[in-house]
Amino acid sequence: MSKVRPAAVAGMFYPDDAATLKHMVRQFLDQATSSGAAPKAIIAPHAGYIYSGCVAASAYHLLEGQRDTIKRVVLLGPSHRVPLLGLAASSAESFATPLGNVPLDRTMIARLSQLPQVNILDEAHIMEHSLEVQLPFLQSILADFKLVPLVVGDASADEVCEVLEQAGLDRTTLIVISSDLSHYHDYATAQQMDQHTSDAIKHLAPDTLGYEDACGRIPVSGMLTLARKLGLKAEIVDLRNSGDTAGPRDQVVGYGAYVFR
Repeated sequence: MSKVRPAAVAGMFYPDDAATLKHMVRQFLDQATSSGAAPKAIIAPHAGYIYSGCVAASAYHLLEGQRDTIKRVVLLGPSHRVPLLGLAASSAESFATPLGNVPLDRTMIARLSQLPQVNILDEAHIMEHSLEVQLPFLQSILADFKLVPLVVGDASADEVCEVLEQAGLDRTTLIVISSDLSHYHDYATAQQMDQHTSDAIKHLAPDTLGYEDACGRIPVSGMLTLARKLGLKAEIVDLRNSGDTAGPRDQVVGYGAYVFR
């Protein structure tokens, strides 16, 4: 990969014009009504902004006061296009969006790459949207930060947890887990499934998550495992689906926002 990983889904999942994108994200954040202390980690959805942007904003809104505190973001999301074992890091120096370039924390990536489950695999990052769609929110909320982007493939919850532990969770580090919930069920079925998933997250019960519950089930499970080890508490901030935001109700995708404190 070149030194800059270019935006792959700008103009599809979110606007490719910087001013339009900045305005849209700011509107989402300003309309969020969530409240409470700043979280140590969040789970946010990664669909097109017209579908899930308002849900993601409910978690990011809680970070507004951390603009100058957070210096590193460890961002994990599922692989949608490239099958892989373990977790894929990137060789790039920065990731680009219409809002500018986000520098990568090469020192931390080198440290994590010493773990057997972490490898440099640029192919997994080239077209992956689950990480990219989080970046404009982070760029709008935070000042100067470095990114540790990891695409998660076939891995255990313990392997993901180990990576998160190595990356650290001090006051200057934020963990972001990117995941949607159920996919393409009718509205009522999706509500039931997504409530089950939300209960599993709230009660830090990764073993109760099934394959169809969340596309990011593996990174979510790793985060829940870490939360149990560290004594963090999970909170459901928002829970909706595309039938609530910008789509029909015969086949919906679920979106949840969660925070760990």
